[in-house]
Amino acid sequence: MISEQKNTERSERRQQKIDAGLLSARYPYITSIVITMDYYQKGAGQVLMKRMVNFFPGSPAYFLMECMRNDCTKGGFDLEPVIATMVKDRLESGDGELTCPGNNASGHARISYKVAIQYNDTDQ
Repeated sequence: MISEQKNTERSERRQQKIDAGLLSARYPYITSIVITMDYYQKGAGQVLMKRMVNFFPGSPAYFLMECMRNDCTKGGFDLEPVIATMVKDRLESGDGELTCPGNNASGHARISYKVAIQYNDTDQ
């Protein structure tokens, strides 16, 4: 049952990536966004996984990172509001933490993240 739901969510996510459009269309004045994440499980103090995701003008402007727990459904880490606020304020870097809202267990996974945004020099 969980694997069926995960497959459905992955299909929906693929469509959402297409619907989000390209980074160049949404933010034409950005040359790159780099998101670095450290994954933790509930109660575990040590990093379980490190991940870096790069976005370039040809990348989808889709910033929902999937939860790495196999049994997690309806979860993930939505960095869209973080990116939107940083772009609005023209910030080049930011960091924070997010907890996965997945429906299997509250607070079962979290990330600490760092975001770096590079803007076009000509757009200042």
